[in-house]
Amino acid sequence: MKKTVLFAAAIVVASAATAQTGEITSNRGENWLSQDGDWGLTFDAQPFLNYAGNLFNGTSGNGGAAFNWANPMFAIQGKKLIDANTAYRGKLRIGFGSTKATDLVPAIPQPTPVPTPLATVEDVAKNSTFNLVLGAGLEKRVGSSRVVGIYGAEAYIALGSEKNTFDYGNVVSAQNPGARTTEEKFGSTFGLGIGAFAGIEWFCAPKLSLSGEYTWGLMMSSQGYGETTTESWDPSANNNAGAVQTVTIEGPSKGSSFGIDTGISGASIGINFYFQ
Repeated sequence: MKKTVLFAAAIVVASAATAQTGEITSNRGENWLSQDGDWGLTFDAQPFLNYAGNLFNGTSGNGGAAFNWANPMFAIQGKKLIDANTAYRGKLRIGFGSTKATDLVPAIPQPTPVPTPLATVEDVAKNSTFNLVLGAGLEKRVGSSRVVGIYGAEAYIALGSEKNTFDYGNVVSAQNPGARTTEEKFGSTFGLGIGAFAGIEWFCAPKLSLSGEYTWGLMMSSQGYGETTTESWDPSANNNAGAVQTVTIEGPSKGSSFGIDTGISGASIGINFYFQ
């Protein structure tokens, strides 16, 4: 009976040793580790590490450690601890972008009305983009010290599209018969990733940690055909009176990729903030 009680007590002690007790505190009584119910926000540490390293190697023109919102794969990364050793992870990016360029070009005289000398018109080019990244995963955490092991699995999908449009000040006519592009639609992109990750998290300050992870998994991506729309003057149309002809062509290519491998960029480094 005594041996049974001691064995049961040993199991309880071992289980407690592998759990995050959340009792490590600073000199001011602040808790160092993440706790049940905490929310976490993760930032890519690479820009900050590059900036800090360049401070010591004499690199000129060392810009600030800004967040790279322009990166098409950038996603906000967060987590929610549902208990001391388990967290849900999520990724989100919803991006819209547009640019506009306007050029003044000489007006092409038409039969009526006749433009004034040196008249100009505007050619306008627009570009629009859309990017969406959605990801979710489950993270397990092992350890009760300031160095915590992390592992788990996650999946994400990515969608993207891009389009160019061109508006011309000079209309297509017998006086301006050349073919020109009015719209370009690039093939929509789709990506799917499913994989596992493992790494460590070091709490360097209360509720603040640095993490490093390796990943392994499956990645698929595809891009469909695009479309190009052009307009030109057809002198034989409308009983040889001429008319504008619009043509849309699909292509010229599409593609896809598939792979199972470790993360090609090496271990990812993150800065994690926890709060309730």
